[in-house]
Amino acid sequence: KFSLPRTPRMAFRLAGAFRLAVRDSPATALARRPWSPLFVSSRCLSLHEYINWQFLREANVTTPRGDVAHTPDEAFAIAKDLGTNDLVVKAQVLAGGRGKGSFTNGYVGGVKMAFSPEEACDIAAKMIGQTLVTKQTGSQGRICEKVLICERLYSRREFYFAFLLDRALKGPAIVASAEGGVEIEKVAAETPEAIIKEPIDISTGLTKEVALRVAQKLGFSSGSIDEAVDHMTKMYQLFIEKDISMLEINPFAEDAHGRIVCMDCKITFDDNASFRQRDVFALKDWSQEDEREVRATKANLNYIGLDGSIGCLVNGAGLAMATMDMIKLHGGEPANFLDLGGGAQQEQVTQAFHILSQDKRVLAILVNIFGGIMRCDVIASGIIAAASEIDLKIPLVVRLQGTQVDDAKLMIANSGLKIYRKSGS
Repeated sequence: KFSLPRTPRMAFRLAGAFRLAVRDSPATALARRPWSPLFVSSRCLSLHEYINWQFLREANVTTPRGDVAHTPDEAFAIAKDLGTNDLVVKAQVLAGGRGKGSFTNGYVGGVKMAFSPEEACDIAAKMIGQTLVTKQTGSQGRICEKVLICERLYSRREFYFAFLLDRALKGPAIVASAEGGVEIEKVAAETPEAIIKEPIDISTGLTKEVALRVAQKLGFSSGSIDEAVDHMTKMYQLFIEKDISMLEINPFAEDAHGRIVCMDCKITFDDNASFRQRDVFALKDWSQEDEREVRATKANLNYIGLDGSIGCLVNGAGLAMATMDMIKLHGGEPANFLDLGGGAQQEQVTQAFHILSQDKRVLAILVNIFGGIMRCDVIASGIIAAASEIDLKIPLVVRLQGTQVDDAKLMIANSGLKIYRKSGS
């Protein structure tokens, strides 16, 4: 059941929720294999914690005092300016499990307590410029180029609180729990009755009545409940205005003085809104991304790296997934999802080959093109240019069918390259 959206922004968010619901339908569930790009095709922008805190502060939501440091000296100066010896140093890496992670230099823990500016400086020196490996980064880890230095606050009560787009409800919802400060997935698995879920009518937004009901269920004290409701309302406004897919506070705390504080914050932004959230998307930290995906983005290619050994270059997402199905069916493993789209030029095809050929796991490349809008001769030109330029040493199988296919086949035949051609059926 949908409410009629009153503004274009509401219509956009409702469409986004509907898109998520369709992706989670029984029909699409059949395609959800462990390697399938459907797992990752809905891409969301994640930003560092210190930036998320800045968004909260701009919305007049309370966070711990602190700032980001790019060097140990900056860490010392920030810690000294905070005027306290109760400090926390947090590695700014886009991955969960930082506290239990390890740096490749042997230092353990990406979230550490410090008890003086000098100690904060020493910890920062061991983190900055090092690679942090957590349960979410894989063995390659992610580089830590900055740390967040903040005051350490002591919580009287800790809660979990999040706004998200809910697929089942087809709209925004609150997910909350009185068991904050721990992994919410564990809470949901072991004590699902501890999870509070409250739908929000996107046309009316988060009302005071709904926010108060959630705060009461969570168990905020009488002296703090109004401030908790105020923070929820402000965070929902931020959620809508910034086209956020998920805004998660864990813990959403009541400190020793009765203040409501967002101790830790994770925000993901809907990539479909990048055209109107340009300032937000300009903050993306490319150092935290897969290098192959960074190159693909710059070349305007739809690329997602996987773990197989057969590189795929296809036009059209549907054909790309069908090609991956075919590889899997015959015992292979796709190394990537790569959709050229309908308007690719020779340079993009060449860039695609560079990305595939530089992946050490790729032992062969399969090109599968059905030329409708995409012309086969353009693909052939890119293949020939790339194969000649990079001195390709691995098997290359090309299947072309459609617009200008005869010209494309002639170009490949006259290229002198050892390319396995497969005619379309």
